[in-house]
Amino acid sequence: MSQKVSNILLILLVLVVTSCSTTKNLPEGEKLYIGIKKTTINNEDKSNAGITAMDEVLAALNYPPNGAILGSSSYRFPIPFGLWVYNDFVKYQDKKGIGNWIFKKMAADPVLLSEVNPDTRVKVASNLLHDYGFFNGNVGYSVVDMKNPKKVKIDYSIDMGKPYFLDSVEYVGFTKDADSLIYSKKNPSLLKKGENFSVILLENERQRLSELFRNNGYFYYRPDFITYQADTIQRPGFVSLRVLPIPGLPNIVNKRYVIGNTSVYMNGYNGETPNDSVEYNGMKLFYSGKRPGISPSVLRKRLLLRKGRLYSQRRHTSTQDALAHLGVFKYSEFRYTPKDTLPGCDTLNVVINTMFDQPYDGELQFNVTTKSTDQTGPGAEFNLSRRNFMRTAARLNFQLKGSYEWQTNSSGMGDNSKMNSYELGTSVSLEYPSLLLPWKVKESRRNLQSHTTFKLYADQLNRARFFKMLSFGGTVSYDLKMKRVWKHVITPFRLTFNTLESTTAKFDSITTQNKSLAMSLGNQFIPAMSYDITYDNTPLKKRHNLWWNSSITSSGNVTSLLFAAMGKGFNEKEKKLLNSPFAQFLKFTSEIRCLFNVGAKQQIATRLMGGVIYSYGNMSVAPYSEQFYIGGANSIRGFTVRSLGPGSFHPSAENRYGYIDETGDIKFEANVEYRFPLLGSLYGATFLDAGNVWLLKKDDERPGGEFTMSNLGKTIALGTGVGLRYDLTFLVLRLDLGIALHAPYDTGKKGYYNIPKFKDGLGLHFAIGYPF
Repeated sequence: MSQKVSNILLILLVLVVTSCSTTKNLPEGEKLYIGIKKTTINNEDKSNAGITAMDEVLAALNYPPNGAILGSSSYRFPIPFGLWVYNDFVKYQDKKGIGNWIFKKMAADPVLLSEVNPDTRVKVASNLLHDYGFFNGNVGYSVVDMKNPKKVKIDYSIDMGKPYFLDSVEYVGFTKDADSLIYSKKNPSLLKKGENFSVILLENERQRLSELFRNNGYFYYRPDFITYQADTIQRPGFVSLRVLPIPGLPNIVNKRYVIGNTSVYMNGYNGETPNDSVEYNGMKLFYSGKRPGISPSVLRKRLLLRKGRLYSQRRHTSTQDALAHLGVFKYSEFRYTPKDTLPGCDTLNVVINTMFDQPYDGELQFNVTTKSTDQTGPGAEFNLSRRNFMRTAARLNFQLKGSYEWQTNSSGMGDNSKMNSYELGTSVSLEYPSLLLPWKVKESRRNLQSHTTFKLYADQLNRARFFKMLSFGGTVSYDLKMKRVWKHVITPFRLTFNTLESTTAKFDSITTQNKSLAMSLGNQFIPAMSYDITYDNTPLKKRHNLWWNSSITSSGNVTSLLFAAMGKGFNEKEKKLLNSPFAQFLKFTSEIRCLFNVGAKQQIATRLMGGVIYSYGNMSVAPYSEQFYIGGANSIRGFTVRSLGPGSFHPSAENRYGYIDETGDIKFEANVEYRFPLLGSLYGATFLDAGNVWLLKKDDERPGGEFTMSNLGKTIALGTGVGLRYDLTFLVLRLDLGIALHAPYDTGKKGYYNIPKFKDGLGLHFAIGYPF
């Protein structure tokens, strides 16, 4: 195997040194396309409409050549490695052996001029100009020969001409009821006098009208039932427009329908067909077994298609989403049929076919962790869920997790024990697909995608030669999805109790010197409430994705008010709840991620995040579990986790447990990563990471840890690196090599690049999933 690898590397080395031709094996009569040389634009319209039109035109003309940088049509990587491999190894493509393997794995098919097909592209681009109202616009091209006669570039010329504008818009030929809907102020027209004429806008208006009619009873209406008549003669440069239904539409199209009877057929999760039925509040439910598999009241709340109401496409979609949100059905199919065949029938019966999903869902995960403290070891997590708990569509979740670690280097303490640390945790949660509040909530389309979660949890953490801690608590939270892209999470109750069960002499010596650390790790209650908001435009299926999350947490403030009512002053420190002090702080975090699709399977992923926690009142230091840390596989990959900060502080090399000091009250992090394809499902990445954590207040035990603007630049760590990602569709395996460029602390080396030895700044991270 080693000899085979050596041969492959030798062949590739010879190939790089000797190859210079990228065109010697092109098909007969073909030329290699190497990009766009220039694009000339005349009579450019810089209005919003003109910019939109030009973006579409340029997108139609752009075609990346071999080795395109970030999908560009004009800039290429200087070393055409894939083309070299193609031209030298194409002769092996139908043979066996190493040559065939190299060709299949590393060759890049040349992008030919015939493949680019500029004739067709300029026709498409010209049509796009006309679609956007630039009727006099046109697009042309010329082929530019290079020194190598088999290589060409393309020059494009675009003349936008003058745009046409809407002069008047008139809706004619619609029924009286439809006409009233058209002129309703609740859903205004997209066509406005004086705006640019656009075929794209006309199509959007047809879609709007169709949705408007279908949401108001016109079940059979479709966008292609609407047409246009345009007159450009009356006023040069302007369009007089008439919107009208196509002639000869059947009567059913112009008729408004109401909902009749609703029937729901529920097949069992093994395919059992219904054998019984029950009527409930205007709904007939067909089921198998002794009773319905789900409470009829739960189902009724989600069926917005009520008897006697006008049919509405919006309510139909909301019902589908609400049933899917229950999480108990594999599918739900809707069928509408007229109540009878009489000419005057205006009633639609609804039949919904469903099938129950499997009641139990289990998952087992394994992982291996490696830490900056020379601790390594495996972990496992088991999750078991019961769908449709107690026939309420609630989800009962049980989780059990555990991990253990051992010392990979000698501890220097004369301890022969190999098993150093372990962690065990369990949790149970119950998630209801509705808002459970002390007061009655009116059901609506908006809160049908909301749910309430009750959770209890406990974690046992043992850090050998250090401490043993038990944490337990519970939460009540409400998830509200008001719109497709917005999600709100309100947690009015979150109670955690941390208790140190035992400590070692080493730990006691550290906390004796560092009082703040002792307070943050001591026994305490954390009574908190929080609000979390998330924006995610992924459902909109846009070219570039934006994700933003912010949260604010308040701890101990309500508790402090209760103590004040009992005569305890706000400024009194270390007031105790069940014989343990309670934490009091405000915490704010925000993170934004942007994913730019810049070419074929090429992406630029960016992240910017920050947070601050301020402790006051009963405790001057935030709980250790709430403080910020940085570094590691999903953060600054040139540094290991908890090896940075706060500020320019860095524990001495002799302090094996110094990493516990490296937390802060302020956090800032910025990342950018370029992802690109390599071979098949294997992708590459290069990245740049920056950030650190700081203290709000000066700490004599951690000099240089406080946040100051004057020293901000020097205290931001910087790292870069490269990585590999293997996409298995259902998960992504990731291997990153981080390279530290600047450490925020004194390393003994001067200059911005202050890493003493290059190998000291390398960090290898294996993880599952993308870092952001």
